[in-house]
Amino acid sequence: MSDDDYEIFAIKYGERVGIRGAIFIGGDPHEAPLAMDYFVWAIRKKDRTIVVDTGFSKEEGERRGRTYTQSPADGLRKVGIEPNGVKDVIISHMHYDHAGNLDLFPNARFHIQTAEVAFATGRAITFGVLSHSFTREDVLSVVQATFAGRVEYYHGDGEVAPGVNVHFIGGHAAGLQCVSVETARGRVILAADVAHYYESFLDEPAFTTHANMLGMLEGYRTLRRLAPGDSHIVPGHDPEVLRRYPSAGPGLEGIAIRVDLPEVIPD
Repeated sequence: MSDDDYEIFAIKYGERVGIRGAIFIGGDPHEAPLAMDYFVWAIRKKDRTIVVDTGFSKEEGERRGRTYTQSPADGLRKVGIEPNGVKDVIISHMHYDHAGNLDLFPNARFHIQTAEVAFATGRAITFGVLSHSFTREDVLSVVQATFAGRVEYYHGDGEVAPGVNVHFIGGHAAGLQCVSVETARGRVILAADVAHYYESFLDEPAFTTHANMLGMLEGYRTLRRLAPGDSHIVPGHDPEVLRRYPSAGPGLEGIAIRVDLPEVIPD
C-alpha cells in the first residue's frame, strides 16, 4: 500500500438487538432476535480525510433504546482523526443514526443529495411513519449549514474527491446515497443503509423502513453492479462486518476495523 492509497475505517459507536419480524417485512414467524451495529466510516490518505456519516448522540440513542458504546468523535480519535480537522463529511441520508452530531465537525463541508433534504423538509414529514426516522435538530443543522455555505448538494452520482464518489440510490430513504472508494484491493462500496446486512443484497429481503419499496430492492442489485464482487460491499449495520475485517490497530478489536484490506474470515 502506498501513501496514495485510501484507508477506510469502520468505527462502531452503538448497538441494539431487534426482532427479525420488525426489521424485515415477513422476517421471521418465530420472533428471532437480530443484532444491529451502528457505525461511522472514515476514508483517509496522506493529504485528505473524509468522514462518512456522523451517528447519533448519546441522548438520542437512549431515547430510542440504543446502546451507546462510545461517541463517534472518540472513535475517530482512536484511529488518529480529529473531528475539528475534517474538511469533508458525506451524509448518506438524514435518518437519526447517520446525520446527528454535525456540530462535531465545525470546519467540514457536508455532501448530501438534494432529494434527501427536500424530503426531510417537506410534506413527507407530516406523516409520523415517515418522520420517525428523522430528528428536528438534525434537519435544522443541515439547513443552518446550508445558509452558512457549508453544504454541497448532489443531483445523482458525483465525485467528492479523486477516487471517492457518491452514488444516488434512494429507496430506504428518498435521497439515500452509497460511497465508492478506490483502494489497493479495488473498489470498495460503503453501502450505508442501501444494505443494512449482508443478507440484504444476497437474499433481497425487504427492510421495514423505506420511502420507496421498489427503489430499495433495486438498490441491492445496484450495489452488486458497482462492486467488483460481493466481498467489496460493506453493509451499514451488520455485526458480521467487525468479524470479517482486520482490526485498525492494537486494542481496537470490536471497535474499529480496516475495510480497505481484504476480508479475514475467522476460523
